[in-house]
Amino acid sequence: MDFALSEEERAVRDTVRAFITREVMPLEAEVLRRERAHQPGLDHSEVRELQLKARKFGFWGLATPEEYGGMNLPAVLQSLIWTELGRTFVPFRFGGEADNILFHATEEQKREFLIPTIEGERRSCFAITEPGAGSDAANIRLSARRDGDDWILDGEKTFITGGHDADFAIVVAVTDREKGARNGGATAFLVDRSMGWRSEFIQTMGEGGPASLIFDGVRVPHRNILGEIGQGFTLGMEWIGKGRYTIPSHAIGIAERVLQMAIDHANTRETFGAKIGTNQAIQWMIADSETELEAARWLVLRSAWTVDAGLDPRHASSMGKLYGAGMVNRVVDRVLQIHGGMGYTRELPIERWYRQVRLYRIFEGTDEMQRLIISRDLLRGYTKIGGHLA
Repeated sequence: MDFALSEEERAVRDTVRAFITREVMPLEAEVLRRERAHQPGLDHSEVRELQLKARKFGFWGLATPEEYGGMNLPAVLQSLIWTELGRTFVPFRFGGEADNILFHATEEQKREFLIPTIEGERRSCFAITEPGAGSDAANIRLSARRDGDDWILDGEKTFITGGHDADFAIVVAVTDREKGARNGGATAFLVDRSMGWRSEFIQTMGEGGPASLIFDGVRVPHRNILGEIGQGFTLGMEWIGKGRYTIPSHAIGIAERVLQMAIDHANTRETFGAKIGTNQAIQWMIADSETELEAARWLVLRSAWTVDAGLDPRHASSMGKLYGAGMVNRVVDRVLQIHGGMGYTRELPIERWYRQVRLYRIFEGTDEMQRLIISRDLLRGYTKIGGHLA
């Protein structure tokens, strides 16, 4: 059994690491300064400039099919890249991406929505969560009723990432309440902001924030249905599923960076005439963090591997998401403790990460939902203990 990265995987990982180190990390001090002044760390034009620089390196559309100018990378490589992105808190992502379910669009919809999104000319958001439908996504209430060649949307979505800046939204709405969302009663719509929906920014404990989207008699042409009528919930679960290995991949990068900060601090900070790294309490926090980080790494890489192997990834990705999200919260907490009072200030990014990673245990599947999926798979015999090695 070989746990080593292939030459290609190592080369891609190292190239991304070099780009992040040279082009992105130097911006960290300015990002912290802006955020302390309650300003965005980077504006859209600055992110766009970095994305175009990365494109010259060949990094554009990591998951985007080659026919649309993307790299169409396997999931393991994408996981490795997301880990490298996690090593900096600068709000940067590679360009050339679009919501994975947009590839279900018609040719006309691709010209209007998909291609401009890939090229960075338009910004999208995905809207399924509602005030009464978070973990229970099947409980959505926003309605869409047919009116001739149009559909009329009424209701509210909430906690929508990117919702305040989006040009258009992918909205999952109830089109047949008797069937229910899970059984073919929900449909996905492509809804331009110009059609009349509005957004309200939601301030959170992290930097930036999601939005509520309000639909009050918004008229949407029938041609703007994404996929088929009744396919909305299935598409929604496909959208959410991708995050269950990218989010903990990002968490691994954060944990690597902050753990190195803790090691460096423990080797330089002195109290009572000795480096704090000589204290057993500090040593144990570092040891526990490294052990949990390594365990998370292999859970997450295995979940990405199941995608590439064509296996059902839901069980493995739920374990990776559950453990990876918990791991990074514990590691950041220990690193803040090791840094003492300075770790609690906004002069260092540790408290920023502390606030950021708390979200990882909530969005795109809470800890509780991951536990439900894992236990249900075992109790109902969908999988065996030990997974593909059983």
